[in-house]
Amino acid sequence: MDVLEEVFDKPTLMTIYSLLNRGFLTDIFGVLRSGKESRIYLGKGPGGADIAIKIYLTTSAEFRQGMQKYIEGDPRFKRVSKDTKSLVYLWARKEFDNLGAAAHAGVRVPKRVVVEKNIVLMEFIGENGIPAPLLREVPLTEPRKTFQKIVDSISRLYRKARLVHGDLSEYNIMIWKDDPVIFDLAQAVKPDHPMADTFLKRDIDNLIKYFSRVGVETPSVDELHRQVVGEGGEQA
Repeated sequence: MDVLEEVFDKPTLMTIYSLLNRGFLTDIFGVLRSGKESRIYLGKGPGGADIAIKIYLTTSAEFRQGMQKYIEGDPRFKRVSKDTKSLVYLWARKEFDNLGAAAHAGVRVPKRVVVEKNIVLMEFIGENGIPAPLLREVPLTEPRKTFQKIVDSISRLYRKARLVHGDLSEYNIMIWKDDPVIFDLAQAVKPDHPMADTFLKRDIDNLIKYFSRVGVETPSVDELHRQVVGEGGEQA
């Protein structure tokens, strides 16, 4: 195990050792992506396959403030202790559950492997340890087609998985083998969440703004919203 940072507390290290001992991991390498609330590392799984290791930081001072708008109104958090560590553990479980629901609905997301406390193991999207580029990083050969694929994904997410991503943009969509792969689903909420429709329209607005900049003729936010939820479909 080559790289571990000082920010990892003892419980996190013990969780890593548990995953190693149980055979979910065989090695851990460097950071692939880094954010205020989490870091994603490259790891090796059974058979030497690359695997993504998402570690939520239990010491993150920004966690509660940044995630409060998603937590409030989500019944899964009602009975949870309000200390940061308990919230982070449930947040990781929520991402794991949301990944499963999205995949079951036919949305291309990283395949989940296992969750334990503040660590989620999932499919590595990329090749030879190099992650797939983000939407914002790659020139699209068929931008209109990519736009439609993402619209289809958020429609499936809403209608079949009963989820609204809530923070969708060109920063959390990868392009791999010409297909969009949506990630960062921890904050995704159910359509009955009090802020779900606001989040959905913000996701749609981000999508429209990005693809308009790359020359795609796009519908209005309201038009695309109707397309996503379906005519006469439920609106939160």
